[in-house]
Amino acid sequence: MRIKKGDKVIVIAGDDKGKTGVVQAVYPKLNRLVVEGVNVHKKHKKPSQATPEGSIQEIYAPIDASNVALIDPKSKKATRIRVDYDKKNKVKVRLAAKSGERI
Repeated sequence: MRIKKGDKVIVIAGDDKGKTGVVQAVYPKLNRLVVEGVNVHKKHKKPSQATPEGSIQEIYAPIDASNVALIDPKSKKATRIRVDYDKKNKVKVRLAAKSGERI
């Protein structure tokens, strides 16, 4: 999985198609990730001593990684990711496939 926590992504398929957000959590074994503001569900909490009136909480459910694409920092559109090796610093870097911009 080439998408990491903190990346800005756009949803390319599903009910939330076109929405953008920041990746909150990544589950590589399940090939799923949680994106802020996408796939929001409401959870009803029973009344307790701490909250006698109960509450309705909004939670972000994970979506499949194939339904999102990284946002190109230059064009602000969806792009694929290319991994390249920086010989000067001797590290792998992620590049946007469309513009070649470093992510």
